[in-house]
Amino acid sequence: MRPGHDRGGNRLGWCETRGVNNDPDNETEPDDSDVVILPWYRNPWNIAVSLFAVLVLAGTAGFVIGERYATPDPNDTDIGFLQDMRVHHEQAVEMSLAFIEKPGADPNLKVIADEIAFGQSIEIGRMIQMLRDFGAAEANESGTGMAWMDQPVPLDRMPGIASEADMTALYRADGAEADEIFVNLMIAHHEGGIIMAKHAQDHAATSEVQKFAAGVVSGQQAEIAELRRLLTG
Repeated sequence: MRPGHDRGGNRLGWCETRGVNNDPDNETEPDDSDVVILPWYRNPWNIAVSLFAVLVLAGTAGFVIGERYATPDPNDTDIGFLQDMRVHHEQAVEMSLAFIEKPGADPNLKVIADEIAFGQSIEIGRMIQMLRDFGAAEANESGTGMAWMDQPVPLDRMPGIASEADMTALYRADGAEADEIFVNLMIAHHEGGIIMAKHAQDHAATSEVQKFAAGVVSGQQAEIAELRRLLTG
């Protein structure tokens, strides 16, 4: 196999000869009828260059993709917010389920209570999964909440958490009284959750937690407006 040339001496590409006399004493060069120009993909030089280009492009693409999708490690806010907001959400679900069973309660309020119970149950599952992905405990095992906000308090004293007396009043109430207690407790509950979520939105390290916290803020603000409208309407 050797480089081929046309009749004017111009290089044509890599080629091979056929029917050549292999007798070393025969110095006759093969004529052009013995020369076959190989296609580019059989040219070893072209193949080597192509492979090199593929390797370079693959390495560059891997670097760019790795940089684009690299995420920072979660910080105390990521972990603490998810653990504490799980506790916060669990009480909202409890309040909603208790209200749904109330005889004589406003049916429209029962609808939004059902939406809160369902939506926050889904979010609890998301928070647990994120904590697992981060390699963190699925629940706050310290008993102290909001340390990640530099405002440590017992978990049952986090903003918006209903007291034991408040929950007892909700369980005992019926009709319009239950409507009022539920709305007031849930609005306060959401307002407290929004305080925590806004802090996480601003201080979490991972975009996943930042986006989740932003969703909590917007979702609970909308539910507060709806609760107020239904109670006064």
